Amino acid sequence: MTNHQTRLDPTMHSPEVRDFEDALLQRVVGQDRAVRRLARVYQVFMAGLNVPGRPLVNLLFLGPTGSGKTRLVEAASEVLFGDARAIIKIDCAEFQHSHEIAKLIGSPPGYLGHRETQPLLTQEVLDQRHTETLKLSLVLFDEIEKASDALWQLLLGILDKATLTLGDNRRVDFSHTMVFLTSNLGSQSMMQLMTGGIGFSTGPTESDEAMDRKIYRTASEAARRKFSPEFMNRIDKVIVFRTLQRPHLEKILDIELGRVQERIITSSVGGNQFVFKCQDRARDFLLREGTDAKFGARHLKRAIERFLVFPLSNLLATRQIQLGDLITVDMDDDGAKLVFLKEDQGALVKSMDDLTPETAMVHVSSRHASASRALARRAPRD
Repeated sequence: MTNHQTRLDPTMHSPEVRDFEDALLQRVVGQDRAVRRLARVYQVFMAGLNVPGRPLVNLLFLGPTGSGKTRLVEAASEVLFGDARAIIKIDCAEFQHSHEIAKLIGSPPGYLGHRETQPLLTQEVLDQRHTETLKLSLVLFDEIEKASDALWQLLLGILDKATLTLGDNRRVDFSHTMVFLTSNLGSQSMMQLMTGGIGFSTGPTESDEAMDRKIYRTASEAARRKFSPEFMNRIDKVIVFRTLQRPHLEKILDIELGRVQERIITSSVGGNQFVFKCQDRARDFLLREGTDAKFGARHLKRAIERFLVFPLSNLLATRQIQLGDLITVDMDDDGAKLVFLKEDQGALVKSMDDLTPETAMVHVSSRHASASRALARRAPRD
């Protein structure tokens, strides 16, 4: 008599992990492979199969500036904790000299500042976001290539044994921590390899897989030249972020315009809530002004602040925009600058008490209609 066997599917994800991955994909544009890798790590954590005595994962993010390396960690924090600032972020540019390590672990006994300055990396800091259902910390070492050798040596113990010894000999446990390291190493060479990325050059094209292999090899070689074999051997996965292309920037523009609308609706200054919509010509202008191969998506955010947010703030300060107005953002006839038009009879509400889901159902664009309704529901009342 033979037993009946059922074939299992190891590629299936739990509903929690699928929701986690979907939420990251909504927040991080153009880096699907990095998102999927982080979702797999989260699946291992949820299953309780992470390696004992090590961090949950040690990930090194490489790629050009503005490609979303730090943003992915912040997005994970938003999804897991509801706050992008819940990550423990160490700006490695502040630790270019060996003596500055004392800011992280505190001064040892007998040295100036012992027990006077609280170390940045303590067990209390790591555990501050832990709950009964989620005991997890996210630690980000940003621009790790700028740190001194002393910080790299300090990281060896964290990455390998999930342990850090402070200046007063207290031990910090990193076994419930995801450790992220970001670097711009090799970004210059990667951008030279890319064709058809930001800048929209028209050179010979290669398949995405072939280009990915070249970019990965270039970035990995740059990291191996910079870091010691002992350091690289403790990294679980090197993830290379690709240069953002025009379709990615269009999606990022949608996200950033939605955030501007959210800032307006949830403004702490009472009576300043209004709705705006960007015409296609205005969107093209923002994309054109916000495209720069060197700075990636950060340049687009600066363009939105300069050409959209600053003029809107001036219009609010001079009372040209009132509570509940509908503002259309378009281009002038010369195509040189944005113009701001207030719709005649376009007032949505006359007071905050009138701001209901029905009165706020204005099409900021077909992409933002549902977001505008949700934002209106959260608008503060006097």
